[in-house]
Amino acid sequence: MSERMIDLGEVRHDPGEPDPLPRPPRAVGRPLRCALVLLAALVTLTAGAPADRREVVVLPAPLGAQAMVVEDLFLVIDPAGPQGRQGLLRAYRLPGGEREWQMPLPVQGRYWGMSAHDDLLLVTGYQVFADDGPGPVTIALDRATGGRRWQQQGSALPLPDGSLLLETGDDERGRLLRVVDACCGTVRWQLDLPPGQLDYRPDEASGADRFVYSRPDGRVEVRDLATGAVRASADLWGPADAGQIIAQVIGDLVLTVDRTTATVTAYDLDGFGRRWQIRVDELLYVSNCGPVLCLQGRGAGVVAVDPASGRRLWADTRWGGVWPSGDRLVASVVDSHGAGSDTEQIAVLDPRTGRVLGWWGRWQLALPGTLGDGFVGVRPYPGGGLLVAELHDTDGTVRRLDVLRDAAGECQLGGALLICRRMDGTYGLWPLRR
Repeated sequence: MSERMIDLGEVRHDPGEPDPLPRPPRAVGRPLRCALVLLAALVTLTAGAPADRREVVVLPAPLGAQAMVVEDLFLVIDPAGPQGRQGLLRAYRLPGGEREWQMPLPVQGRYWGMSAHDDLLLVTGYQVFADDGPGPVTIALDRATGGRRWQQQGSALPLPDGSLLLETGDDERGRLLRVVDACCGTVRWQLDLPPGQLDYRPDEASGADRFVYSRPDGRVEVRDLATGAVRASADLWGPADAGQIIAQVIGDLVLTVDRTTATVTAYDLDGFGRRWQIRVDELLYVSNCGPVLCLQGRGAGVVAVDPASGRRLWADTRWGGVWPSGDRLVASVVDSHGAGSDTEQIAVLDPRTGRVLGWWGRWQLALPGTLGDGFVGVRPYPGGGLLVAELHDTDGTVRRLDVLRDAAGECQLGGALLICRRMDGTYGLWPLRR
């Protein structure tokens, strides 16, 4: 059951930083008695004013538990016991924290992923003891009751038509792909792929619709995830380059990254017509940065290119991680982790020019529960607890919201709630003051 308590929150300026407005000059020569009268009045007003109180829901969570916000549920997986006791999944309804159900997980293993899919809750983990050997497993539960619908080997990826792709294996051993009906796990089609690389074209709204499979000898295929059928294929490199070139898919492009020559070559997704080629020192991979492509290597920095032409738009050695947010980029400074914390220096960029639109400063981002939750940052507060702020990606501004004196970290967003670990190891559900 959830526990409710009263938390005394604070919203005030962060000590150690300059005041937002200059203080007026201090008057000279005022009698001491005036100062004492003023002090007494302030004490009286402070004592008579009600404290800023709000109700906080406290949820239990043992050491080693995994917790995650999935839409309107807060899910906690208790770890399996040392004698082989099954892990326990507990679901709490947001925003009130009422316990909806709890269910022993039928497979012993280490669980890391939970997601909603229509009326299902998908739980993904890694089982060590299985007839077919160790590997990922997906368990489909009824969201309303926690009852088990089905379980199968593989990690799950949603597809646009509502079905699920289950993948097992890796680059060296090859892979087995199976597309199943979400309702009951019935297999629609399956495909055994020999050793090679696999990359999916993601879709934030509906999962993925195609994938690119590349063999070590340079044969690259684009396949339809609805049927598994080959849509296009080509030989893009030779056996001598095996292990040095990877293939990625971003938008309508197949991109080959040659780590020997540090070049990226772009091809049409549907016909492998060559679009452009660019060279970047110490190149490792390409990432989707919204309206641009971000090329990153072993060293620090990002090179942004135009996906239509391959033209280099800008380069900056300051950035380590970069990811898109609407028509902006959010970037973290290389090696900017705060001492003893997970905070980073974060900025907001213009994707086409690389210009810094605003500095958020040093924060740890709370994990969003759903798309559209926005950005909320937390960082340690002097004297204990966490400072909470709303981070705006439109202009890079920061609006401070709260100080949670009993919060320790591991924060996630759940609609109008901020959910964080407390000092005693439990989780607290604090109303988010936006």
